[in-house]
Amino acid sequence: MGSKQFWYFVSRALAVASLAVSLVNGVSAANTEKVRYTFTGGNDGGNPAAQLAFDSAGNAYGTTVVGGTSNFGTVFKLTPHSNGKWTETVLHNFTGGSDGKAPHGGVTIDAKGSLYGTAVAGGSGGTCTGDGCGTVFRLTRSGSNWNFSVLYNFTGGRDGFGPGAGVVIDKKGNVYGTTPDGGKPNGCAGNGCGVVYQLVATKGGGWKQNVIHTFTGGNDGSTGSLGLLLLDKAGNLYGVAELGGAHGAGTAFKLSPASGGKWKMTILDEFKGMPHAGFPYGGLISDATGSLYGTTYYGGRNGLGSVFKLTLGSNGKWSESVLHSFKPEPDGNSPTSTLVFDAQGNLYGTTSAGGDANGDGVVFKLTPSSGGRWKESIAHRFHDNPDGAQPYYGLVLDKAGNLYGTTAIGGVGSGVIFELTP
Repeated sequence: MGSKQFWYFVSRALAVASLAVSLVNGVSAANTEKVRYTFTGGNDGGNPAAQLAFDSAGNAYGTTVVGGTSNFGTVFKLTPHSNGKWTETVLHNFTGGSDGKAPHGGVTIDAKGSLYGTAVAGGSGGTCTGDGCGTVFRLTRSGSNWNFSVLYNFTGGRDGFGPGAGVVIDKKGNVYGTTPDGGKPNGCAGNGCGVVYQLVATKGGGWKQNVIHTFTGGNDGSTGSLGLLLLDKAGNLYGVAELGGAHGAGTAFKLSPASGGKWKMTILDEFKGMPHAGFPYGGLISDATGSLYGTTYYGGRNGLGSVFKLTLGSNGKWSESVLHSFKPEPDGNSPTSTLVFDAQGNLYGTTSAGGDANGDGVVFKLTPSSGGRWKESIAHRFHDNPDGAQPYYGLVLDKAGNLYGTTAIGGVGSGVIFELTP
């Protein structure tokens, strides 16, 4: 499975679903899933391949890869109403020019309510594969209006290019993210192996980019993940590389700030692949003890993906354990999402495929049991029409315990926003 290219062009023909149900936005689908919004692929956007972000008022924000007035993607807001329906507002239409095109990573909300995100192509920094090299952008609110600005244009050189993941923001307002390509010259088939970068605000309103790690394609890994970096209270960053490492199946890493503006890279795990975990695409999350959890697209006992845990031992070394190996249908397979914990300590995630013969993906739940084991159950199987298909990105949990997510395609249009009550 390719990296950047996979996410640029992720699509497939819509299956003829057996559920001949016509839904309008906000009407309940099968079981406990409710379709809160269906994208048309027109001016409202299409392919919302991103994890949602919620503000304190309960509004949801995200990005679409295509659609909008120029068909290069959008940033959108969804507002819930007392009647159960949600309305969409497009905050920015990407033009494919200096502002970028094809945003995949959703948005991150800062303390002031501003939105930050990335576009994998476009911008004015250079020409990568015949297109721009991508941007980091910000939307700030002024009354009822939103003002769009580009914080950084990637050049396709040592600074990286094609940022498909979202960003995280530290207490100082510095912005961090990854790219799958660029960085080391001539590395990884000539495209570079990707970087981890930092953006720091400068006087006069500008931003400066610092590359805090350049992947070599060796033991440190290659191809920055499409999942968000994990930022802890001490300012350390945790993440995964999709490829590379000692076994070629990716790595989990920690980046710690050091003196002189430098950063120290520590490899926590070098994934081995089947029957162990291998080839991670989603980000990492942590529990109260500091253990890390994530998913891999391949690996596990069946080669169909896994859920893994990394535990720090008393010897200072990290150990990997596979909590679940995905199986053929009716189980899901090929997860690309970041996990989420509920209040009871259960893990939820999505798979991009599996579930039934059409392979539209599932929402799964892992419940801890005795002896350190975890039991999997399927919370929802997608059926393309009406409830969507291919939920690539992770879920968001609200205070009431409801889960929200997106599907890249399906519904009665070009992807949906769904709510799931476990």
